Amino acid sequence: MFTNETIKELNIKRNVLLNPGPSTTTDTVKMAQIVPDICPREKEFAGLMKGLREDLVKIVHGDPEKYTSVLFCGSGTLNLDVCLNSLLPAGKKVLVVNNGAYSTRAVEICQYYGLDHIDLRFPVDQRPDLALVEQTLRENHDIAMVYTTHNETGTGILNPIREIGALAHRFGAIFVVDTTSTYAMRPIHIEEDNIDFCMASAQKGLMAFTGLSFVVGNRAIIEASKDYPKRSYYCNLYLQYDYFERTGEMHFTPPVQTIYATIQALKEYWAEGEQAKWARHTRVFEAIHQGLDELGFRDVIKREEQAGLVVSAVYPDDPNWDFEKIHDYCYERGFTIYPGKISTRNSFRLCALGAIDEQDVRDFFVVFRQALERCHVSVPVIYSDEK
Repeated sequence: MFTNETIKELNIKRNVLLNPGPSTTTDTVKMAQIVPDICPREKEFAGLMKGLREDLVKIVHGDPEKYTSVLFCGSGTLNLDVCLNSLLPAGKKVLVVNNGAYSTRAVEICQYYGLDHIDLRFPVDQRPDLALVEQTLRENHDIAMVYTTHNETGTGILNPIREIGALAHRFGAIFVVDTTSTYAMRPIHIEEDNIDFCMASAQKGLMAFTGLSFVVGNRAIIEASKDYPKRSYYCNLYLQYDYFERTGEMHFTPPVQTIYATIQALKEYWAEGEQAKWARHTRVFEAIHQGLDELGFRDVIKREEQAGLVVSAVYPDDPNWDFEKIHDYCYERGFTIYPGKISTRNSFRLCALGAIDEQDVRDFFVVFRQALERCHVSVPVIYSDEK
């Protein structure tokens, strides 16, 4: 075990990641990966995963008798694949409530598997129309799954999952939510929010590392899914769940070092506390807005509809604006910013994820302003309708 003094001596360079994941990690989480080699089939390692699985349910306030978590080796998109291909009964349909890039990805997965689905599209800068969701459910009695994204990370919009989940349940469908960019940050109550399945990856809200993803969901529905069509081998939810329940192990080789880091990250999550952690992310979010406001940038999404974790800012109408040059200037000085994910509007994103606080954001905006000045971008920035 590394002491704080030992870690300090290593002098690990700290980067402030304002991209939407992977997120900035603590040195203690980094060092948790350095452990004696172990075969992941040892009982000792299975015991670690058991505690990890229980903690993942606890984060969303789930009853461990009703809900469980299932671990997979892969990035967050694996979770979308797992839920969509595993939880749809034969002859039934998926309703994707789609107002962004990540729900669009769910539609693409349905297309690749040939799953019968409805792509209920809304503008990327607007919340879904609940009346239209209800109408679609009423008119399509074969919908067995409603799917959406909690925080569309491409824009930062917060979707009304509790209301959508209530509609899904009223019409006899299960509700699956991509919580990749809200889990362990914005508080989630799986039962109160009408969620049957949610998902995330270790490198986002838990502030660990890429390679471990997980689905948290209803045990009874998972067990019923063993009789559903088998559309994938590696990505089958029941197969992985059943193997965990019988052996305590992943069916296939787990990301060992990432699991050690995630366990350390969970210890730090509990030490900070859900409310204190959310308050810190909120401070960072507000500091991002303050910095952008001072420079004159515009939001893509109405402030009151943002999830409190991702801010999308519109590119200024300035011939000297060059995102790549500004990115590179900031990156060389330890700050990472990220382009937007909106096909109809050029934007960039600043995110309140990771082990950072408001002072990190203030420090960033000193560098960001320097980058704008170096590129001869007008400050405050200009938009064509202001000229």
